[in-house]
Amino acid sequence: MPIYRPGELHQFLNELGVHPKKGLSQNFLIDGNIIRKIVASASIDSEDLVLEIGPGPGCLSEEILNTGAHLMAVEKDPVMAKALERLKGPNKKLEVFCEDILEFPIEQSLSQRLKPGKKAVILGNLPYHLTTPILTKLVNLHPYVSRIVIMVQEEVARRFTAQAGTSDYSSFTVFLNYYTFPKYGFMVRKSCFYPIPKVDSGVVVLDLHQPPVVTNEQAFFELTRTAFGQRRKMMRASLKELYPSQAITEGLIKIGLPEEARPEQLTLENFIHLFDYLQMLKAQLG
Repeated sequence: MPIYRPGELHQFLNELGVHPKKGLSQNFLIDGNIIRKIVASASIDSEDLVLEIGPGPGCLSEEILNTGAHLMAVEKDPVMAKALERLKGPNKKLEVFCEDILEFPIEQSLSQRLKPGKKAVILGNLPYHLTTPILTKLVNLHPYVSRIVIMVQEEVARRFTAQAGTSDYSSFTVFLNYYTFPKYGFMVRKSCFYPIPKVDSGVVVLDLHQPPVVTNEQAFFELTRTAFGQRRKMMRASLKELYPSQAITEGLIKIGLPEEARPEQLTLENFIHLFDYLQMLKAQLG
């Protein structure tokens, strides 16, 4: 009997003698249609290697295993991790790791298991308070990962997939676009979880790609974060602590933008071209 059904899930948790832990952001899916839609969004087949983050009781894990894929389930909660062992079958398609995903050696683990010419898929209902650090670790795995399908807070999902020129567009949107092609999947109502969270969620699909070349990634992201730190100001004002205002104005005009441009008006490509120009001027000035 699928344990995403509320009655079966409650019985399962009672048998384990546990309750959902707020500290681990444990809100479990109780909607089979949503579970199937999430897995379908990942386009998984029997040849795939899948890494699932925080599987909890294993509702999503069961659906992933139904595709015939090899599943690596990384679960921090030792009780939940042990309970996942029940899903192991004779085909040995499931491996369970009781670890924190932020400390788990993802690159090493995937490279040891991937077939030649293949890349892994990552799925997960990310803990709300750890969404940013987890994604920061995952998005640069282009050599090993083709796609990431995650469930996050609805407003966060909108920010991740926002277009330039909108109020949801942020420095983290630029960061995600640098490493991935973000796409909004669908909303998941809070009533689809037990216990019911305070907000709705959204599923985001991130297709990883080779990031563009910039001379200094750290300095580039410092520029984008600083720009959005004062997003209502014009770029020449918000970046004046990093670069001379005149240089910023010249750079904006050089890339075809008005000198009064604000950060939400710049696409990833705009930011890269502006950064390249500013770095070139900086090098010339010594």
